[in-house]
Amino acid sequence: MKEVTTASFEQDVLKAGKPVLVDFWAAWCGPCRAVSPILEQIDGETEKLDVVKVNVDQEPDLAMRYNITSIPAMKLFKDGEVVKELIGARPKPAIEQELASFL
Repeated sequence: MKEVTTASFEQDVLKAGKPVLVDFWAAWCGPCRAVSPILEQIDGETEKLDVVKVNVDQEPDLAMRYNITSIPAMKLFKDGEVVKELIGARPKPAIEQELASFL
């Protein structure tokens, strides 16, 4: 999955041609490490959306801009707007169910 920074966020997420699921995470976060392989699987299984990662420790401005107070936090962007939000680690079927209309 692609790492997105403050510098690339507009191009990679806000101006993307399809929905983008942004995984806000940190290296020290156990639940983040648990959900990461699930998101990688989803990213590899569909062309309908992209999955990218934002390290909140390295990109605090993005974390603040999108009100990230708990991680893992996943926000689905479509046409530059947040259209869905998932907070906390979940099993793959639960994530897929939340994203069903975008997969």
